[in-house]
Amino acid sequence: MNRDFLQRIAAAPLVFDGAMGTVIYQKGVFLNACYDELCLSRSSLVAEIHRDYVAAGADVIETNTFGANRVKLAEFGLAEKLPEINAAAVTLARREAGAAVLVAGACGPCSARGAGLAALDAATIEAAFDEQVGLLAQAGADLVVLETFHDADELLLAARAARRHGLPVVASVSPAAFEKTPLETVLARLDASPDVDVVGLNCQYGPAEMLEPARRARAAVRKPLLVMPNAGGPHEVGGRSLYLTSPEYYTEYAKKYIELGANGVGGCCGTTPAHIRMAAKALHVLSGVKRHLEIRAADEAPANAGADPAPFASKSPFAARLAAGRRITSVEILPPRSAQGLEGFLAKCRACEAAGVDAVNLPDGPRASARMSVVATAFAMRAAGLAIEPIPHCCCRDRNLIGLQSDILGGVALGLKTWLFVTGDPPKLGNYPDATGVFDVDAVGLVRLCANLNRGLDAASQPLDGPVPLAIGVGLNPAAIDLDREIAHFEAKVAAGAEYAITQPVFDAEALLRFLDRLAKRPPLIPVVIGLYPLLSAKNADFMNLYVPGVHVPEPILERLRQCKAKEDAIATGVEIAREIRARLADAPIAGFQVSAPLGRTDIALNVLRE
Repeated sequence: MNRDFLQRIAAAPLVFDGAMGTVIYQKGVFLNACYDELCLSRSSLVAEIHRDYVAAGADVIETNTFGANRVKLAEFGLAEKLPEINAAAVTLARREAGAAVLVAGACGPCSARGAGLAALDAATIEAAFDEQVGLLAQAGADLVVLETFHDADELLLAARAARRHGLPVVASVSPAAFEKTPLETVLARLDASPDVDVVGLNCQYGPAEMLEPARRARAAVRKPLLVMPNAGGPHEVGGRSLYLTSPEYYTEYAKKYIELGANGVGGCCGTTPAHIRMAAKALHVLSGVKRHLEIRAADEAPANAGADPAPFASKSPFAARLAAGRRITSVEILPPRSAQGLEGFLAKCRACEAAGVDAVNLPDGPRASARMSVVATAFAMRAAGLAIEPIPHCCCRDRNLIGLQSDILGGVALGLKTWLFVTGDPPKLGNYPDATGVFDVDAVGLVRLCANLNRGLDAASQPLDGPVPLAIGVGLNPAAIDLDREIAHFEAKVAAGAEYAITQPVFDAEALLRFLDRLAKRPPLIPVVIGLYPLLSAKNADFMNLYVPGVHVPEPILERLRQCKAKEDAIATGVEIAREIRARLADAPIAGFQVSAPLGRTDIALNVLRE
């Protein structure tokens, strides 16, 4: 296993462990004890915590040495045990980490919060860090994490001392401590320092509060970024300080940090193995975290570039409408949960057809739920004599590369020529959190596979019996946290062979228009269909904000929905908002609209499309 921390964090984001002190406290150790000394007197307790974090899926665990420097240990009369404590801490962590998990030597500040270097002699502080990091390195730590610093001068002093011992250095600040000095100024100093390898943010802020500092940090630094929030604020329960932020809530924000471009995510005060377990399961399968199989483009094949693909307009009625510049309409309807729900589903499709809608979009296991196969559902529409075109989605989560290719080939053979290819939500979001997310490829790789099929080549660039004509659609998120990254990802899909796109639901028309302006400056631009979602209530909007990846409902819309007293008033307002967005985009360079049917209510979706 690769023990090179810098190489690993550059290759894919890493999951760090959570709090040590919080869990020690939960296990009944009083706050007036020296937690670092427990590496000697209660080594089995510390080892158990490390073991739980490793089992939870952490890629990096930190030693129980946050305050194990000479200055802090002297407050407990334990300065003479400093070598013994640090050596024992690394030994405990290394034994539980095994070969796969990295061990970080944890070092906190010498100064008290708010005191800064003025309260201590700089030479004393530097000597303390030099001594502690030297002991951690000698004992076998893979890196050092300088964390929870509230004084930039002390942190840079610590980094300089740490650099002498040859370990990679993570330098992490508590953003709440820099209200007078702009956070960007502090981060710029860390980014410019030759003694710092990774810049971090940790402590004081909960998952939601840490999002904005993380956004600012990612824009301010070029080095890898580590984000480790608290589990919200503490609450006193029965005389104890407890952190009540759930693992689900923490995980949602951990994913947002990765979307922002963070290279590592962990937890600070209040986080536990339960938080890290859920986050690790979700993050390790995210696109951009897992290393995907490489699909070579047809023109990179050594012996056979395949046939020329069919023109986009000839592939399907939907593609022909897009190619002709005609604005299309589509309604997204979830496939039924079982065959017993098929008739009700078909009745909804008939209502869409009668309303003149061009297509029905069929999500593939939306939000990691289990429903009827999209291929079977689409074929059932054809078998029922429906003329409206089905557009099955295909996500990378549930099938390996062989299964994906087989399903696509089978679907095309059944007459399904228009598809939408997405990476897919991780299983943790659905009803089967322990299911395995496959993700052999992401959406870019799946698009490249389908572009090869269009040329008559399979995933291994081996010839098929002939070209497999299918219109290749992809997802697009105009509300992404990091728009530069989203645009780059979209351009990669287009370069791989994407022929049209459907956006995530849009709730801010002006933001979408700005996004489209940016896309127009980076041709070639494929047809873009705009997603709309008629919200049902303020609670529905809050849920979308918190739990649906890639969706952001602005505060003015939330406020309009909060003003609604009755259920039907809220539904009517949701339809009105969607229609206003549609009207605002009437003259925009878009290819049409796809409207989601919330809770299967196609009548609501059709109200949005009705002239």
